[in-house]
Amino acid sequence: MNATIAVIADGFQEDLITCIKSIRAHTDIPIYIETSGKENKTLCEPLAEFANLTANWQKNKLGWGHSVNQLLGRINSKYVILMDPSTQFTGDAITPTIAKFAEGYKAVGWRGGLVNLEDVWRSTEDKGDGEVDVLFSYFMVFDREFMVAAGGANPSATYYRNADIEMSLVIRENGGKLLQIDLPLTQGRHHGYHDVNPEYRDKNSKKNYQRILERFRGREDILAPRR
Repeated sequence: MNATIAVIADGFQEDLITCIKSIRAHTDIPIYIETSGKENKTLCEPLAEFANLTANWQKNKLGWGHSVNQLLGRINSKYVILMDPSTQFTGDAITPTIAKFAEGYKAVGWRGGLVNLEDVWRSTEDKGDGEVDVLFSYFMVFDREFMVAAGGANPSATYYRNADIEMSLVIRENGGKLLQIDLPLTQGRHHGYHDVNPEYRDKNSKKNYQRILERFRGREDILAPRR
């Protein structure tokens, strides 16, 4: 299977270990972990026991967008499985996901939704399985070459929240379709949201969404069919 799991890790070592253990209980495909900042220098040391796992650390702190683009540059597989350390496998989530690319989709994921037009693009709605406007990076799989050609993640995105929505809309703007499907996954506490400085979280979430509104609001031509 020509796919690699990509994880952006920032603290919360126990969750990272739990995540990797859950993956290895169901698949042995390559795992690539991107981490940065002096505080994360030893974050991945307990993962040395796992085969087919590469951890890259750099001293200078990277934001979410830069981390995604680093992963896109380092990974050579056809499909990149971007997932958050809070997400855990409870079964084989990869085989059914990769199979959907044969139907023409450029990104497939576990959670997502449609842009809420009645709210003038200020929110999204989870409509369940089916074609969607956006996917969330809890578990988001995309065609690597297509994503690179589309420009990857926005390097201005310091924080993850809403940056995955922006990346999804970039895929759609470039003609790619996205699919949401139910998968054998579960999510623990999302420390990246609940346990960061609220002012930092809110400020950077708003920055990301403001870019979305400035670039995409009104572009109904790029959206999936309403349902």
